[in-house]
Amino acid sequence: MHVTKADEAYAIGPATASESYLNIEKIISTAKRCGAEAIHPGYGFLSENSAFARACGEAGIKFIGPPASAMEVMGSKTRARQAVEEAGVPVVPGSTKGLSLAEAGATAARIGFPVMIKAAAGGGGKGMRLVRSEAELKSAFETAQSEALRAFKDGELYLEKFIDNPRHIEIQVLGDEHGNLVYLGERECSIQRRHQKVIEEAPSAIVDQDLRQRMGQVAVQAAKSAGYTNAGTVEFLVDANKNFYFLEMNTRLQVEHPVTELITGLDLVHLQLRIAAGEKLPFRQQEISIRGHAIECRIYAEDPENNFFPSPGMITRLLQPSGPGIREDTGVYEGWTVPLDYDPLLSKLIAYAPDRPAAIARMRRALGEYFVGGIKTNLPLFRRVLDHPDFANARIDTGFLDRMLASRPEPAGPVDGLAQVAAISAALFAAVAPVRNGQNGLKVDRKQESSNWKKIGRTEALRTE
Repeated sequence: MHVTKADEAYAIGPATASESYLNIEKIISTAKRCGAEAIHPGYGFLSENSAFARACGEAGIKFIGPPASAMEVMGSKTRARQAVEEAGVPVVPGSTKGLSLAEAGATAARIGFPVMIKAAAGGGGKGMRLVRSEAELKSAFETAQSEALRAFKDGELYLEKFIDNPRHIEIQVLGDEHGNLVYLGERECSIQRRHQKVIEEAPSAIVDQDLRQRMGQVAVQAAKSAGYTNAGTVEFLVDANKNFYFLEMNTRLQVEHPVTELITGLDLVHLQLRIAAGEKLPFRQQEISIRGHAIECRIYAEDPENNFFPSPGMITRLLQPSGPGIREDTGVYEGWTVPLDYDPLLSKLIAYAPDRPAAIARMRRALGEYFVGGIKTNLPLFRRVLDHPDFANARIDTGFLDRMLASRPEPAGPVDGLAQVAAISAALFAAVAPVRNGQNGLKVDRKQESSNWKKIGRTEALRTE
């Protein structure tokens, strides 16, 4: 979709990330060729790569993010732990440097199992493994290292003590190039699958003004210690007694930034551009206020009933929600084919309302209107989470989703009326609409598509009954 909306588009290589999105030389040469003044690195790939930030500077191109020196301190999880520990910030017990397999074994024996193996250059759950015993260590270490090399071109791993069922709460920070640095409240990111966030909300139900201020001040202190500018996120684990521990810093804009935008009324990407252009922050800490509540669901092309296996293929029908308080950040459209090459994120669905119960109600309504045909998605998972009494009462932690999935699912109740309409219209479309090759450019296996839609229509009919 971004290519169709661009005035100019340049191919940078084949689908394999190492030959395109991770190829610094190709990206810089393309930027020079098209006369780009700046590069926004997005969420993944090279967004936390200090070598890329430095290469942009050497090429006379502005990197829209922190300086390479700050990324080298905070972008590496091990160096970040060292820096904040020296600054007196509490951290989860573990290593402060990259480890060999033998060193990992010694560290695990010292702090005790279970432990988390993590990629020093990581993010998004890549290069991360939970190890519950010494017997699991070697296999987990090698798998995490291989995954980290593929995702980040960096196989450095470190170890942390695994804390059972904490809450994952992060603080958004923003700094200009004139020494001004502020925090923009917190986000609750405890609903996770395989250490990957799937639902985020702001503010957190357990964070009061005192805890917000203390965590915010620590986050700003940590960022300042690295000479940080632009947007970044300091992540913490919070235990049942509201003690918080530094986890890591993401030296980039986060996927979940829309929930912060909605509760603060600030456009973070616009502010990133203004900061990169050399402007001062247009506000001070005391001028930032939080209003209402926002929830984000990450819509993935995956099958929750088949161990969340990726579900590539053509999107043959797409009905997207809208209405008061609903925002969708998306990159897909009807007729587009979801590839296997990248993360299967299709869109981010965000609901905003004056309070948390109203935001949940709006999200439930929006999920009922959302329909994606031709592939599997995790939409049913979100409907189940939002119907769960523990989620409604904010009794959540990083183990919530695993516990919910391990429990016996309740029988599905009636679906939202618009979802029923979506299923019926999609089934009719598949059954009777002719393929208009040349008119809409789509080439569809009608027999297979009709079969798929009949299955979907039958499922919705059963749920309705």
